[in-house]
Amino acid sequence: MSSTLLKVNGLKKSFDISSGVFGKKKTLKAVNDVNFEIIEGKTFSLVGESGCGKSTTGRLISRLLTPSHGEIWIDGEEISNKKESQLKKIRQKVQMIFQDPYASLNPRMKVKDIVAEPLVIHTKLTKSEQQKLVSKMLEVVGLNEYHGDRFAHEFSGGQRQRIGIARALILKPKLIIADEPVSALDVSIQSQILNLLKELQDEFHLTYLFISHDLSVVEHISDYIGVMYLGTIVESGPKDTIFSQPQHPYTKALLSSVPIPDPRQRRERIILKGDLPSPVNPPKGCRFHTRCPVSMEICKSVEPVSKKGVSKDHFVACHLIEK
Repeated sequence: MSSTLLKVNGLKKSFDISSGVFGKKKTLKAVNDVNFEIIEGKTFSLVGESGCGKSTTGRLISRLLTPSHGEIWIDGEEISNKKESQLKKIRQKVQMIFQDPYASLNPRMKVKDIVAEPLVIHTKLTKSEQQKLVSKMLEVVGLNEYHGDRFAHEFSGGQRQRIGIARALILKPKLIIADEPVSALDVSIQSQILNLLKELQDEFHLTYLFISHDLSVVEHISDYIGVMYLGTIVESGPKDTIFSQPQHPYTKALLSSVPIPDPRQRRERIILKGDLPSPVNPPKGCRFHTRCPVSMEICKSVEPVSKKGVSKDHFVACHLIEK
């Protein structure tokens, strides 16, 4: 029987910022009342435009950032209010793969030391035991043992991301947060990394929170999808439901931009008007109503509540489907 590894309830994150000549303080609401859960061994993907709060959500769950409000449950333990000194055990269960495989690797360290660093912090293994595990993990991600004696700048982008994956896996975590892990790579390399992630998931029974703006990438790796807009999840559900029966106008617009490989098929393109509103001053009511092609009067004043969509696990926050 499958169990829930990660559960997020009412997650919020605000940042106090200053603007203008006199430094007037404002509040930026990066994440606003986010709710979802991930079943152990499955992949839940957060997708949306840049600035919608996807990466901030990932950093909150990994506790690189402290939530302003809400609960984060990992493996039955609530971690949102834990102090830094209490997070060491949690970090063994949760690891991150970052977007830029070069910026996330220390250029002054050899690869074998980069991959071994989590072992140094979290275990009491001897140097030889650490290097034995590092050599094995490098082989698991498609590299060779001798690569450990090189520096990060000596590798291609795809190889550097493999190093980042090896570092994330070395502690055998339960949850991997992959923040745009292929967006900085060539298209030909993206598929290799995605296939590697799927193979590793099967081999190590990993659970993924996958963050991306690319729906074609998300379709390849996801079991469940959450569509984010301006800090909130507007639609979530199984991958097949989201792609075959999208209900929210924003989801439909995102899907309309995905290229179709068959030139004989045509898809009506939905062009969203205007720019993404500022999270410092989000619209009242439904946050999407300023760009929505089917906006109604109620959308301007009343924030929609998430309702069940076309299946049991499908939820949509839109006045069009409220009953």
